[in-house]
Amino acid sequence: MLASMGSMFDAFWRAAIYCVHPRVIALSLLPLILMAVGALVLGYFFWQPALDLAATWLDGWPLLESFWLRLEDWGWGGAKAWVIPLLVVLALAPVVVMVSLLAVAILATPSLLSLVAQRRFPLLERKQGGSFLWSMAWSLGSTSLAFVALILSMPLWLIPPLVLILPPLIWGWLTYRVMAFDALAEHASRQERIALFERHKMSLLVMGVVTGFLGAAPAVVWASGVLFVAAFFILIPLAIWIYTLVFVFSSLWFIHYCLAALERLRLEQVSAAGAEADPVPPASEPTGLPVQPPLQLPMDQEPKP
Repeated sequence: MLASMGSMFDAFWRAAIYCVHPRVIALSLLPLILMAVGALVLGYFFWQPALDLAATWLDGWPLLESFWLRLEDWGWGGAKAWVIPLLVVLALAPVVVMVSLLAVAILATPSLLSLVAQRRFPLLERKQGGSFLWSMAWSLGSTSLAFVALILSMPLWLIPPLVLILPPLIWGWLTYRVMAFDALAEHASRQERIALFERHKMSLLVMGVVTGFLGAAPAVVWASGVLFVAAFFILIPLAIWIYTLVFVFSSLWFIHYCLAALERLRLEQVSAAGAEADPVPPASEPTGLPVQPPLQLPMDQEPKP
């Protein structure tokens, strides 16, 4: 366990250092540009209908009427106007997180993997255990499962502690599935990938959950862009870029950890094969000459002392 923790921290600080590399910064901006354009287009056409839908949903809760009236008595008459866009943001945040993860996995991870492999693991053999199509199918399948889990868990979000726990846990599981697979797809064989997933499952899941909580933090910036309309066009792209940067960091974290684990696995296999190929030699090597029996003398010819 301590060895796994040490490997996690070693990969963590290496990934943090790589994040300031100019190539990594450029790769984090590419998904941002595509997502920002898509977010602005969708926001232009669907933002107001989404607000109207959220307002209708809030009005359908009679128990909240007394709550709004109480807020008006306290001088917070405009609280409802703030809550409606905040609900829309909270509903869209999981979608933005999953799209960011897929964008980084498809557009940035191959280049990040090549960068780390060239600089740190130049001699590590590439066994091509996962094709691009298989990686895409794995990512889309995992994302679909995570999306279903988010939908099914939404009623539990009304419980205050769970809304801060369940979404990051689901995002963390999704990050672990996608990032670990992509990190090993090119270098590890299918058997090696399965073995590493079984051996390091807990560590990879912890890394994914940590990344999931890091990915939840930019929602604060996203919500600020809704509340402070004047800064909307600055804060929302900033939040999207933070999402992509978090997942770029997580991709580097998984790449460093998984490739180091693969290197150790292969060294263990080489050591085990060497031990089997070189058994312990016998105490004395045969000479190939016939063995002469010891000289036997008659009793009356035994040498006298």
